[in-house]
Amino acid sequence: MNKIHVALALVVLLLAAHVRAQDEVNPVLKPPKGAQVAIVVFEDLECPDCRRAAPLVEEAGKTYKIPVVRHDFPLPFHKWSFDAAVIARYFDTHSKPLGNQYRDYIFEHQPEITPENLRSYSERFAADHKVDLPFVVDAQGKLAAAVVADRDLGKSIHLEHTPTIYVVSNKTQGKPFVEVVDRTQLFQLIDAMKAE
Repeated sequence: MNKIHVALALVVLLLAAHVRAQDEVNPVLKPPKGAQVAIVVFEDLECPDCRRAAPLVEEAGKTYKIPVVRHDFPLPFHKWSFDAAVIARYFDTHSKPLGNQYRDYIFEHQPEITPENLRSYSERFAADHKVDLPFVVDAQGKLAAAVVADRDLGKSIHLEHTPTIYVVSNKTQGKPFVEVVDRTQLFQLIDAMKAE
């Protein structure tokens, strides 16, 4: 009888540990509410590899009709990436699609952008989209705080590079997220995550 009680207690402890482990998944590595699978990407607008990855990530999101959640992770050695992320957040305040269009525009023109001409590229984008770009984009510092919060999210999951791309799911069994190390495998990883 004691062996049965010990075995039952062990099963209960293992189940509790499994449930607790599932709850410990950082919310940043979960899809948005209502989505079963999503792509989460941490990017730096000055990073050449982020520029190369962005079209593939966008294509995967459209192909699979899954959300792409973009996070700012400006690297400290990039001179204008933090400022560009703040300006992207300004465009996000008009609409998230507009903010993402700005990010893609910056990636498109990344080789020509410098700290000195980032503002003029941003003004051109604003004019093309009939949006006023104020002289002081972030007078209260809220947009910069949002960029820092994103960077802190990345640090909380021990990010070391950009882009860092994850395929995430809302499943409770197995591993609910996987980092995309080889971007040529992105579509296969999404297929595998959707199949589980």
